[in-house]
Amino acid sequence: MSAAERLLALARARGVKIATAESCTGGMIAAAITDVAGSSDIFDRGFVTYSNAAKVAMLGVAEATLAAHGAVSEPVAREMAEGALARSGAGLAVSVTGIAGPGGSEFKPEGRVCFGLAEAGRPTLTETVEFGAIGRASVRRESTGHALALLIAALER
Repeated sequence: MSAAERLLALARARGVKIATAESCTGGMIAAAITDVAGSSDIFDRGFVTYSNAAKVAMLGVAEATLAAHGAVSEPVAREMAEGALARSGAGLAVSVTGIAGPGGSEFKPEGRVCFGLAEAGRPTLTETVEFGAIGRASVRRESTGHALALLIAALER
């Protein structure tokens, strides 16, 4: 059973709808979920907010948060996840923002990805994963898998 199939089974059993807020993955998490037949039972919507302007307009990320921390940060991942939860019919939302590469900087290297997980009635969780300079496609693929794992873990608690 794939991660997306496991997610579908768990969310269906709990009656939970899911939303995604994606930057560096560009909709890959939503695509992985909706590749599974029956995903309409649990997938509410996905926000692809690649630009900072989209993060502000679609998810309500504060311009001050972006200015203070930059798009690739846990505070922005938190606000993205919380914005997706608030602007959807979902009970669980995951967000991802990162530097897929090539590029990066000394302070925000290629392969750094920040995740947020917002769930109705629970504190929002955030974390940063350093995938390293493994290439753009690999960072995006690994980020998608990690986001699905975060959703599954939330539903298994």
